[in-house]
Amino acid sequence: MMAARASQDRAFPPRERMVRSAAQLIRRKGVSGTGMREIVTEADAPRGSLQHYFPGGKEELVSDALLWMGDVAARRTKRCLSELESRTPSALLASIVDTWRRDLTNEEFSAGCPLVAAAADTAATSERLRQVLGRAFDGWLEPLSESLVDLGVPIDRSDNLAIVIIAALEGAIILARIRRDLTPFDALVLELGPLLDAVARPAISAT
Repeated sequence: MMAARASQDRAFPPRERMVRSAAQLIRRKGVSGTGMREIVTEADAPRGSLQHYFPGGKEELVSDALLWMGDVAARRTKRCLSELESRTPSALLASIVDTWRRDLTNEEFSAGCPLVAAAADTAATSERLRQVLGRAFDGWLEPLSESLVDLGVPIDRSDNLAIVIIAALEGAIILARIRRDLTPFDALVLELGPLLDAVARPAISAT
C-alpha cells in the first residue's frame, strides 16, 4: 500500500511531492518532529530543492502542506456527498467517517489528521501557522456546511453543525489512535447521526 502510494507520488513535480510528503509526516510526527531533510528524502526530491521551492523555509513548506490537507478534506466531503445513496446528514457523516476508518486501518493507527497535529505544537508559538490552520479548517468547514444545507439542514444551523462534526471527528481520530481501535468512530456515527437527521427532517418533510 505504502509502496504503491510512493510510486504514484513520484509522478508529481518535486514541489508537490514535498508538500504531500510534509503533510504525511506531520500526520505521524507533528510539525516539531518532522525534519526538512526527512521531507526531501520522503519526497525523493533533488538536493537543494527546498531552498529553491520554499525560500521561506520550514514554515512556508508546512503552511502549504496544511492548506493542501485542508483542500483534501474539502474534496473528500464533496465526493462523499456526490456518492450518497441515502441523502441524509447521517449518511454523509457515516461516509466521511468511513474515509478515516480506512486511513487509520491501512496505516495501523500510526497517523492522524495533520491539522490537529500541527495545532497541538505550533498554534501557540507561530502566528503565521495559526492563521494558516484557520484557513485550512475554514476550507473544510465551508463545503461541509454547504453539503448539510443540500441535505435539508437549515442554513442558520449548518455552520455550527459543521463545526460540531469536525470537532467530534477530530476527537474520534485522536481517541482511535490512542485506543488503537475504531469504536470512537462507531460512537460518533451512532450518537451524532440521528441528531443531524432530526435537525434536517422538518426541512425534508416540507419539500
